[in-house]
Amino acid sequence: MHLKRHQVPKNWPIKRKGTLYVVRPNSRLSNGIPILIALRDVLKLAQNRKEVKKIISNKQILLNGFPVKDEKNSLSLFDVLTIVPSKEIYKLTLSEKGKFVIEKADYEKRDFKICKVVNKKILKGKKVQLNLSDGRNFISNISCKVNDSVLVNLNKKKIDKCLPLKEKARVLVFAGKHSGKKAKISKLDLEKKTAELDYKEGKINVLIKQLMVIEENE
Repeated sequence: MHLKRHQVPKNWPIKRKGTLYVVRPNSRLSNGIPILIALRDVLKLAQNRKEVKKIISNKQILLNGFPVKDEKNSLSLFDVLTIVPSKEIYKLTLSEKGKFVIEKADYEKRDFKICKVVNKKILKGKKVQLNLSDGRNFISNISCKVNDSVLVNLNKKKIDKCLPLKEKARVLVFAGKHSGKKAKISKLDLEKKTAELDYKEGKINVLIKQLMVIEENE
């Protein structure tokens, strides 16, 4: 099933005018952009859908270390896209205006991805399961709380370290009217579930649920 262009989320990096229909991703619209759009419309690695399908069938594209199987698969926030023949690495992030952008990354960073901890469960044997923003779950003995971020090692399939949500932590606002802004936390109000951020244009207040820690505290 296709998606009408006027129904496309405003954070997608495509023109508002063009063909009537665009590809519908396999996951929620606001979570990311389809691989087809990433390869054809943003990175310009193909001219049409047929060429994208050929690239995928030849296993030339990896998403978080695994071959992409469908052009409708979504490239989500901080996902790692590897172009196998050229060994180029790209990551999906947000511009300051809140639009998805695909940025080139160092090849050494191909095995790492930042995710937010959205839930935490205690399993049998007192094992701790961390549920992450990209839908993955990890059993880990790393001390981490809900709303902290973690650095996932995609190659070893484990969490390398926790990036705590604390004052002076650098964060990305990934939702709401301030989406796309990167700043440091100046004050946390856990009761009201808000954070005050030091932004270049002044202080802004954001809900904690709209934040993701992207760098360790100083």
